[in-house]
Amino acid sequence: MAKFMFLLRENPADSVNISPQEIQAIIAKYKKWSADVGAKGKLLGGEKLTDEGGRHLKLSKGKALATDGPFVEAKDLIGGYFMIDAVDYAEAEKIAQTCPHLIGNQWIEIRRIEEMG
Repeated sequence: MAKFMFLLRENPADSVNISPQEIQAIIAKYKKWSADVGAKGKLLGGEKLTDEGGRHLKLSKGKALATDGPFVEAKDLIGGYFMIDAVDYAEAEKIAQTCPHLIGNQWIEIRRIEEMG
């Protein structure tokens, strides 16, 4: 088995006018999906990331420089992630196709995790 990370990518502008009731319905879909995938032994973990954008850390003139980012104007951001156990990309894609994140302009970036050591 291999481990895969699903990076849940989205356009921040798409969620500006979502009502609290719609948010609760969306959360319920993610919880059900997580429970279903977990019951099959395929879900290794996952979390929603905060909406504030976090910090970027870069090396500038030999020193680490932290800045805010990404900003609201960003075309896309990572809103969360899931870690999945799958045989190969084909199985990971099959699992991702059932994820409630695939609506509207949202998409899932699937990355295989390279075992180190």
